[in-house]
Amino acid sequence: MAMVREHDALVLFCKPPERSKQRLVPALGERRTAELAGRLLDCALEDLAGWPGSAVLAPADPGDGVWAAGLGLESAGILCQRGGNLGERLNDIDLRLRDEGYRKRLYIGIDCPLLGVPSLTAAASALDEADVVLGAAEDGGVVFMGTGPGWPPLADLPWSTERLAEALAGACEAAGLRVRWLGRWPDVDRAADLGALAAALGDDARPARRRLRDWLGDRLDDRADDRADDRLEDGLDDRLQRQEYGQRQDGQ
Repeated sequence: MAMVREHDALVLFCKPPERSKQRLVPALGERRTAELAGRLLDCALEDLAGWPGSAVLAPADPGDGVWAAGLGLESAGILCQRGGNLGERLNDIDLRLRDEGYRKRLYIGIDCPLLGVPSLTAAASALDEADVVLGAAEDGGVVFMGTGPGWPPLADLPWSTERLAEALAGACEAAGLRVRWLGRWPDVDRAADLGALAAALGDDARPARRRLRDWLGDRLDDRADDRADDRLEDGLDDRLQRQEYGQRQDGQ
């Protein structure tokens, strides 16, 4: 039976929506990217609220502490990130949490709303027999990563690439840590991922997931309308060009 204790921490690495998911801005625009990031954040907060152990918010910058305190999770601890790249930040946060007595630390972001408390609880419970648990992302990254004894140095790993999961597992195994993989999950990194996400959320009854699914449905409908308008405009342009060509031919 999956067991999570008080000092088993679920840690959310996060940032304000207007600064999140910036790789989607060229496809979605700044406003819609921030809206999507806000709804993805709500899904992760929903998981933190249902976590039976300790919840920790790890906002990206020291100045984000006030923002994190206003997210509505009064029982969550707040530990602002420090350091350079994501690997350095993870090492720093993990060491600080270990010093505070957290026995297991499971890290998530906002990229995988298909996760939930049952799958995360199973991941934490797997740390009773493994030193590291990893949830593989379909694009080669990870959607969660957890440890009991601690991480090896992570700064030099290929973060935000399709080689991350393999490199992370390799670094852990080279340090003598027992690694266990738990599933393979889709995440949200590209606009092309949104249609599949909307379909996968399907009949998910969790409130934040319903709101995300509805938002995705509206935005995908808008994009379909935009494409139809573009095709109509292209068709009109072609007709006008043909008419102009015909008029020139008649005048010769």
